[in-house]
Amino acid sequence: MRIPRTVRLRLTALYGAMFCACGAALLAITYVLVSHFSAHGHALAHHAPIRHSTGGTKAPLPALPSVARLQARARAALVSQRASDLHALLTWSLVALAVMAVASTAIGWLIAGRVLAPLRTMTATARRISQDSLHERLALDGPRDELRELGDTIDGLLGRLETAFDAQRRFVANAAHELRTPLARIRTAVDVAVAKPGAGAEVRALDLKVREGLDRADQLVEGFLALGHAEHGELLDRAPVALGDAVAAALADRAQELAERRISVERNLGEVTVSGSPLLLTRLVDNVIDNGIRHNEPDGWLRVSTLDGGELARLIVENGGPQLDSGQVEGLAQPFRRLGAERTGSGRGAGLGLSIVSAIVTAHTGRLSLQARLDGGLRVLVELPHEAARTK
Repeated sequence: MRIPRTVRLRLTALYGAMFCACGAALLAITYVLVSHFSAHGHALAHHAPIRHSTGGTKAPLPALPSVARLQARARAALVSQRASDLHALLTWSLVALAVMAVASTAIGWLIAGRVLAPLRTMTATARRISQDSLHERLALDGPRDELRELGDTIDGLLGRLETAFDAQRRFVANAAHELRTPLARIRTAVDVAVAKPGAGAEVRALDLKVREGLDRADQLVEGFLALGHAEHGELLDRAPVALGDAVAAALADRAQELAERRISVERNLGEVTVSGSPLLLTRLVDNVIDNGIRHNEPDGWLRVSTLDGGELARLIVENGGPQLDSGQVEGLAQPFRRLGAERTGSGRGAGLGLSIVSAIVTAHTGRLSLQARLDGGLRVLVELPHEAARTK
């Protein structure tokens, strides 16, 4: 099991290592000093003469053999006592150092937690802001220290991100709305030209081509609007949505197209409910199924499943087709991204389908996974928080 190398753990290890190093240095200095002074005292005792008192006369007497033996035993006892004292000092000092090392590590863990508590709060707040809305700020109070400066820097970054995202969304929405007017005028002019009595076969053939282009342009405009709404996270009408019912409705609406292309459908629709925008989630299901139909082969197959994975609801759509480059499949969630000649035909959408799906999944704090199947085709996995998980 690999222990995560968090900043708190590294700070605790640093505190403990510094205390052990300082404690070991203090122990070594104390041991050297005690050893030096005890050796000095032993040397004075070794050279001190033994004097005997006889009446009132004070004079050194010649050492007798018994006295010499007593002095030798006394010196040996002093040496043994000194060694025992030094050993006891070293032993108990090491025990005290070990106990204090454990205590200092525990205290260092608590201190590191207190020091890093504001950072954890800032991280949680920044994560919530980045997931929900960019208009909120950390707005730290207190002294203007390093943490306050970091919080102000993050607030400034969030402000610039909010401005950039809002400008992008406004541009997409405004451009889409502005495109609707000339498209409507062109469609009206075509209708008037075709309705004239003298309109011939060439005019009618041109009418079909122009209408096909106009329909494609309308799809592109609608895709831009849906993408802008999804990226904006407009989930004000949050409500329970049954994925199985949404899939069944989408397949029913496309029954004729499926029959014309002779695509067999295998469905496994469990009772799975998620919480979100019914409009956007319905668009998500429609786009995923449209993708599986448009980029399928004649006489192909489509497999759709909705599964309850506990806190995650899963929508799985698999379709047959040519083999795809697995290294480039993840890029299909980007706008206008297609793979291969089979996915670049002019009649197969505007290239925004999976990018809209990705934006809707992100707005619902879910996950989108795209995988090329080994025997050809694509597997799309959408994971959304279960309705029960949001109410906890």
